[in-house]
Amino acid sequence: MNIHAIQTGTVAITTSWREGVGHGRRRLLHTLLDREWTDPLPIYAFAVEHPEGVIVVDTGETARVADPGYFPRWQPFFRFAVRERVEPEQEIGPQLERLGIRTSDVRRVVMTHLHTDHAGGLHHFAGNEIVVSRAELRYASGPLGRLRGYPNKRWPSWFDPTPLDLSPVAFGPFPASLPLTQAGDVTLVPVPGHTPGQLAVVVQDGDHSVFLAADSSYTQDAMLRGIADGVGADDDAERRTHERIRAYAAANPTVYLPAHDPGTGARLAARQTVAVAVNPLGPPVRRSVRRRGAAAG
Repeated sequence: MNIHAIQTGTVAITTSWREGVGHGRRRLLHTLLDREWTDPLPIYAFAVEHPEGVIVVDTGETARVADPGYFPRWQPFFRFAVRERVEPEQEIGPQLERLGIRTSDVRRVVMTHLHTDHAGGLHHFAGNEIVVSRAELRYASGPLGRLRGYPNKRWPSWFDPTPLDLSPVAFGPFPASLPLTQAGDVTLVPVPGHTPGQLAVVVQDGDHSVFLAADSSYTQDAMLRGIADGVGADDDAERRTHERIRAYAAANPTVYLPAHDPGTGARLAARQTVAVAVNPLGPPVRRSVRRRGAAAG
């Protein structure tokens, strides 16, 4: 099964955005006041070439972020804590074409969540089924969604995604799940924290899993250390999500791929898995990292 990591430009954020400082609303304040910036980080979307049809996971960002007025000036995070750069040829549509994937080949587009760097490329998929969790769609929509940092007026006018409710069927340590394929090898699981309705996509490929983690954490290392980001809706929920991911990876060889980790592309190409030992009396510790020879696009 081919899985492609598609980098749709870069984003630089304050260091307190990537790894939050404090708890609750204090994290947001630290994020805005921090004057230290990360290097430009990748903005990844993914394409899974599955025998039942291509599954696109997120749509990346749009080059329109450079247009004056694309982001509302009243939103402080876009003004003071984030810098994006996307060229037109970096949008997901042209990149899929270069991979030989036509939009007619795409069976389904899965939105892990609806922040602009994951939903900016929606306009490339007017004729495709787009799915998102019902909780995420509710949280991101309308005036309240805009206050929460979703520039939802930039969504295409035709955008009418299929809202999903996961089934109360456990998938390892995850309390709910929903299979996306008849083969049962691509599964949605809940990873709340960064947003309440965020989903991850778990692809079981032979003897290992590929965990398309969205913004469950900004880096693999942050997940291993249980460090929540600085802007998530619920930092306690984010840390519980990290616990579940570590438990899953401890029981199943897992390639962990957050959307903004500079190491994501290389780990996918090498099918490099992370195995963790969860210490019930203390913080998580890394046990070993295994490398696999399989290549991926």
